[in-house]
Amino acid sequence: MDPLEQKIIDRIKEQGPITFEAFMDMALYYPGLGYYTSKKTSIGREGDFYTSSHLHLMFGAMLGKQLEEMWDAMGRPSDFHAVEIGAGAGWLCKDIQGYLRGRDIFDSLNYTIVELDPVMADKQKVLLADLAEKVKWISSLSELKDIRGCIFSNELLDAFPVHMVEMDKQLKEIYVSLEGGKLIEQLQVVTNSNMPDYFKLFSVNIPDGYRTEINLRIRDWLRQAGAVLSEGFILTIDYGYTAKEYYDEERSKGTLLCYHRHEVNEEPFQNIGQQDITAHVNFSSLKLWGEDTGMQTLGYCPQGTYLVALGIDEAITELYGNSPDYEDEVRKIKGLIFPQGMGESHQVMIQYKGDGKPELRGFSMRNQAGNL
Repeated sequence: MDPLEQKIIDRIKEQGPITFEAFMDMALYYPGLGYYTSKKTSIGREGDFYTSSHLHLMFGAMLGKQLEEMWDAMGRPSDFHAVEIGAGAGWLCKDIQGYLRGRDIFDSLNYTIVELDPVMADKQKVLLADLAEKVKWISSLSELKDIRGCIFSNELLDAFPVHMVEMDKQLKEIYVSLEGGKLIEQLQVVTNSNMPDYFKLFSVNIPDGYRTEINLRIRDWLRQAGAVLSEGFILTIDYGYTAKEYYDEERSKGTLLCYHRHEVNEEPFQNIGQQDITAHVNFSSLKLWGEDTGMQTLGYCPQGTYLVALGIDEAITELYGNSPDYEDEVRKIKGLIFPQGMGESHQVMIQYKGDGKPELRGFSMRNQAGNL
C-alpha cells in the first residue's frame, strides 16, 4: 500500500471520517508524499499534465507583455513587483524574464516566486540559475508587505482543496471513511454554515441528487493577497466558469477530475499522491470576495481571446518573423488560443487595487466581467 494512503487510513482510524477537503489536502500537499510535494512528481509532457507555459514560451512572453502594460498604467514605478504563486517547474518565470530582458521595465522588475514546497523550489532554482540575481524565493505570500505590482498565477486555484457536497433532501457534505480497509465516501449533514451561505451568495439552488464542489480557500487566498498589495493587480488564469455556468444542471456531478500520466479519471481514491486532483474555479467567487478586499474586476474572458487582444500576433512577428521555423512555431502557439486547445478551457481574470480603473488591452475584444 502506498505510504500516503496508509497515513490517510490511520488518520481516519484515529479521528473518524474526514472531509473530502481534508483528504484532498493530504493527497496533494502532505509533506514529502503529496502529489505536489513529492520528488517523484513530474510536470510537463513527460509528467501527468502540462500547462500553457509548457506548450510554448510565447505564453510567458505574453504575460511579460501584460506586466509591462500594468507597469505603464501605474506610472512606471522604479520598484515593480511581479509575484508568481506556485511556479511549477519555473518555465513561466524564465520565459517572462526572457521576453522582458532589455526592455525599459526590466531594471524596475522585482520578481518573486512563492513556493511552499522546498523540493520544488530547488528544482526551480536549477532551471533559473542564470536569473539568480533577478528572482527571489519565499514560502508564503505573507512574507511580503505593501508591494506595488502584480500577483499572478496560472492553474493554481484549481488545485486548492475543495469541499464536496451533495443535495440529498438537504445539503450534505462528502466525507472520506473506511470500509473493509478501503476508502469510501460517506454523506453527512453539513455543519459548516459557510457552505449553505456560499450558495445564497450566488443565488444558486441545486436540485436533489446534484453533486458539486465549494472552494472556500479562494476567499482566504484573496484576503492574503489583498493584504500585501498596496497598489496593483491580481492576474488569475485557470479552468473555470461563472457561478451561473458552474452550477448549471448539466454539471450535476461537479467538475472534479484527476490526471495521471496525461490520462483523465474521476477516481480520487486511486493513485493517491501520484495523480493530480483538480476542480474548476468559480470566477464569480473571485469577483465577489475580491471586492471584499478592495479589489475591482477589470476584465474576464477566455484565454484565446485575451491573448489575441493583447497582441500575440505582434509578439509572434517580433520573435519569429525572420525565423525559418515560423510556421512550426505558429502551429504550436495555436494551442494557446484555439478552442480545441487552451483558448476556451482557460479563463483570464484581472483585478485591481488602487485609484481609477485602468483599461487593459487584453479585454478590448471581449470583456465578460459583467456575466460574473
